Amino acid sequence: MKVNQAEFIISAVGPGQYPQDALPEIALAGRSNVGKSSLINRMIARKNLARTSSQPGKTQTLNYYRINSDLYFVDLPGYGYAKVSKSERERWGKFIENYLLNREPLRLVLLLVDLRHPPSKDDQAMYDWLSHHDIPLCVVATKADKLPRSQVPKHAKIVRETLGMPKGQPLILFSSEAGLGKDELWALIEPYIVSEEAEAEAEEQTAAVAELPVNQEPS
Repeated sequence: MKVNQAEFIISAVGPGQYPQDALPEIALAGRSNVGKSSLINRMIARKNLARTSSQPGKTQTLNYYRINSDLYFVDLPGYGYAKVSKSERERWGKFIENYLLNREPLRLVLLLVDLRHPPSKDDQAMYDWLSHHDIPLCVVATKADKLPRSQVPKHAKIVRETLGMPKGQPLILFSSEAGLGKDELWALIEPYIVSEEAEAEAEEQTAAVAELPVNQEPS
């Protein structure tokens, strides 16, 4: 997908601040500092649109980034940061759960895990929760460039086994620095952002072509 325009829209703290234009939303979930902001920047070929930070737990809102007027990337608060108070973690949890269960334009969740380490208990819990609620998801293993190439297949296998991913479920190996996995991830995302109107129009065109006489070419 060619990105011609990308802009930060809002840091939302509740449903009343969510965009109302009904564009498809692709949410990014994962532990603090797993690389969500870096992934967004690589996917849109911008260096600093999504602000990265070395301070875990900094993102405490739903950060919306509009891409080409076609979709939003929604950066969710990172989980698993011990220095955040228990009450704050619970508040974040309810906030995120409400969004994931009830947000109509949500099409897909990218669950980011660090390829260098086995998925954490929080990663496993998030994967199981999304799977239980039948929320479409794709696991993205970040920081793939930080491992020797010979070790990547081994670590990818560990991710699959630890999460209990079924055979055939995609696992995207990604590097924000090297660009590894960018094209594969866009190819996976694009079917989720086709509008209902576009789908209906495509079906109508297909039906019209099918009704043409055998030897007649469409004009």
